[in-house]
Amino acid sequence: MKKIIPLLLVLLAFSSFTDPKELNWTAIGDSITFLNGRPEVTKGRISIGYMDDVVAQLPYIHYVNQGHPGWTAKSIADNIENLGLQKADIYSVFLGTNDWWTSLPIGTFSDYQNNTGNRTVYGSYRTIINKLRSLNSDAVIILMTPLQRTDYVDLNNPSVFFPGDYAAKNGVYLSQYADAIKIIAKAEHLKLCDLYYKSGITAKNAVHFRRLRDPQTGQYKNYTYPEYTKIPYHPATDDYPYPVDAMYMTFDGLHPSDKGHMIIANMLVKIMKKL
Repeated sequence: MKKIIPLLLVLLAFSSFTDPKELNWTAIGDSITFLNGRPEVTKGRISIGYMDDVVAQLPYIHYVNQGHPGWTAKSIADNIENLGLQKADIYSVFLGTNDWWTSLPIGTFSDYQNNTGNRTVYGSYRTIINKLRSLNSDAVIILMTPLQRTDYVDLNNPSVFFPGDYAAKNGVYLSQYADAIKIIAKAEHLKLCDLYYKSGITAKNAVHFRRLRDPQTGQYKNYTYPEYTKIPYHPATDDYPYPVDAMYMTFDGLHPSDKGHMIIANMLVKIMKKL
């Protein structure tokens, strides 16, 4: 009997070590997050998304999708009390690309420190992080920098065209938004998933090519980066420039393909599996 009790204790200890605790994850973001589990919106160009890729590797994690297409950090902060956010063990915040495109002022770190409101990226992140901490002061918060992007053409509305981040928008680069997020993460000792600098996704490999009309002949031709950035695209008369075989890290120049989502997921898994 004396031998059985220690053996049971060992087995219980081993079981608790091998069976991870169930964790709840709320993923806050823009359209990249929203598209997880919605392949019909992409005309089948993606199958799942980075959240589903994460839980496939870490099945004890259960997520809530708080992705909002087109939203910025300010949009999230302005609506933070109306999103129905619940207590979770993990929160990820994946924003920045719309902040850059809409020219939301980055502000300074003092906006974050002094909680100056949602007029800047720094101020908006303070509002968001304050809310998450109020829901669970012990939660792990992961800040995610935006992905590098090339010329974006909306798959469902090809007249919507946004140039990539290889050029500044109103004098500001997307990298500057990524840098601000990194500063907040470091100052607050938050987890950082640095997609901008460390994912390997760039304007060069976002797509294999863009199919555009040769300005001289009028015939369609596959142009690679950066050559295609100098070739005009006319949405009223031209075919969609990213056919399926042009997909690489993204399917439209901005939103990740399955390959891109898996890269994001693998970077998150490295963080989450240690929790």
